[in-house]
Amino acid sequence: MEHEDDVVIIQKAMTGDDDAFAHLFQRYFSFLYKYLLKLTLDEEVSRDLAQETMLKCYTNLASFNGDGKFSTWMVSIATRLYIDLIRKKKRERKWIEQLKRTLSRQLSWQADMKGMEWSDVFTDFNQLDADVRVPILLHHYYGYTYDEIGVMIGIKTGTVKSRVHNGLKQIRKEWDDEKKR
Repeated sequence: MEHEDDVVIIQKAMTGDDDAFAHLFQRYFSFLYKYLLKLTLDEEVSRDLAQETMLKCYTNLASFNGDGKFSTWMVSIATRLYIDLIRKKKRERKWIEQLKRTLSRQLSWQADMKGMEWSDVFTDFNQLDADVRVPILLHHYYGYTYDEIGVMIGIKTGTVKSRVHNGLKQIRKEWDDEKKR
């Protein structure tokens, strides 16, 4: 993958020759994108990370000391960006879960203050993904048939049934786990 003339092109790019860096970009972008695609399995995320990596390479080119291959340096930057992305998504998921729990407790408290019935079922229910919550709510609370729900949200009747079944199964598992504690 590495080309003998990379050293010359990198030296030109380090002196501010944007055409030289554009040449490096053209030479390595496909390799970088394919590497990231294997990591992420997502074309859009891979493209974004590849572009961000090349931008970091451009802005930090002076820190490339030439001891190793340019492609190795570039892949190490891409890998760190990917790991940072994973960590960020994990933090966001934790924050969203905490927000859901907080909102559920607030709703429970407000319902209690207003004399409305609110059970722990709603708290567990709110932990389900939206694509599962909606069919359960429409079927068991509002009384829509599986066929009607399928038409409403644009999915097959069998998919509605499986989401309702799996969602209720997940709630029951939560209850069983809480009873064991």
